[in-house]
Amino acid sequence: MKFRLDTHTHTIASGHAYNTMTEMIKEAAAKGLELIGITEHAPAMPGSCHEFYFQNLRAVDREELRERYGIMVLLGAELNVMDENGTLDLPEPVFKQLDVTIASLHLPCLRCRDEKDNTNAVIRAIENPLVDIIGHPDDGRLPLTYEPIVEAAKKHGKLLEMNDSSLRPGGYRMGADENYRKMLKLCMEYEQPIVVDSDAHFITQIGSHAHALKILEEMNFPERLVMNTSVEKFLPYTRKYRQKQ
Repeated sequence: MKFRLDTHTHTIASGHAYNTMTEMIKEAAAKGLELIGITEHAPAMPGSCHEFYFQNLRAVDREELRERYGIMVLLGAELNVMDENGTLDLPEPVFKQLDVTIASLHLPCLRCRDEKDNTNAVIRAIENPLVDIIGHPDDGRLPLTYEPIVEAAKKHGKLLEMNDSSLRPGGYRMGADENYRKMLKLCMEYEQPIVVDSDAHFITQIGSHAHALKILEEMNFPERLVMNTSVEKFLPYTRKYRQKQ
């Protein structure tokens, strides 16, 4: 299985990553990727950028970057799901300017910890028409019930992420291997697509999917459900390109 894109990465703008946007794009191109998504942490994450950062992404010339580096660039946000109602931490007018949107549960931001509430939070985020991807639904510290999440993602045409960072040795998320196996089994049953992402916070991590790929191969997960294998397969799931269909 050849991965041609990485849709979840961070730059210094997120406050705890270590490279510039240009450095990340150049590295992704050097690794032979055809698309990179740069999705900074939204404002509720401690140390991240203000909503003005996302408002001003219109200043970045995506086409010029594509011509210069030979790679498609999508600029978006990793939004924080704040509560069981699926509240997100950017206002809708800003949201609408983004190329791609990921909604994730993060311990510093989420106001609930109960499995039922966490699951409702993810489902409400899936139901938001401005959300494209549910990021790293894998952390055992924020337990989830996977079947209703997979059902909701299928119903609303959203992607579930398999986050390689969660699976790296020494990672801080708990139980990711076991939780992904549960989720992937259901994805196969429901024919629910996924996207595999690096969650890179440093250039060496861009396009790093080896830990996720190992599990996919062990489970014989069908390639047709992995959107990384083609830019054309992936784009219709993004807010920007879904609107053009």
